[in-house]
Amino acid sequence: MTGEFIAFVALAMVAIGGGILMLNVTKVVHMVVSLVFTFVSIAGLYVLLSAEFVAAVQILIYSGAITIIMLFGIMLTRHQDEDEPSAGIGKKLIVFLGIAAFALVMYLGIYDLQLGEEQADLHVKNTEQIGISLYSHFVIPFELTSVLLLVALIGAIILARKEEKGEDEK
Repeated sequence: MTGEFIAFVALAMVAIGGGILMLNVTKVVHMVVSLVFTFVSIAGLYVLLSAEFVAAVQILIYSGAITIIMLFGIMLTRHQDEDEPSAGIGKKLIVFLGIAAFALVMYLGIYDLQLGEEQADLHVKNTEQIGISLYSHFVIPFELTSVLLLVALIGAIILARKEEKGEDEK
């Protein structure tokens, strides 16, 4: 039982707990907070895998930017938490059965997993390797992703303005 294993188990439990909590809470802001716990614990798992760059991107992009965008979306849509009914016993049972099935499938998939030999220089110049791969082999998907995000941003602005015009006329 090493410290790395204990850290892995703790971070995995926080990630799984954040996901379960996100499914079971009723207030949207609480869902976003539980999502932040999941994102941060996944970043910790990346650190355990010696992928510090990916962990930093996980913190900056997901835990920071995506969470703030979600909170702005919640605030701009004037979401009423009081209108939502509480989850019934049927929904909770389905969620529990889904979690149990996922845990069983993961256990059966990992139980006899053989990964082979570990590479000797796996973590050497990790960030440089990611940059070279991203900007030489994956330039087109990288640029298409940025265009897709721009189109989504413009679409969200157009949808928000249409709602404002409809409310002004009433």
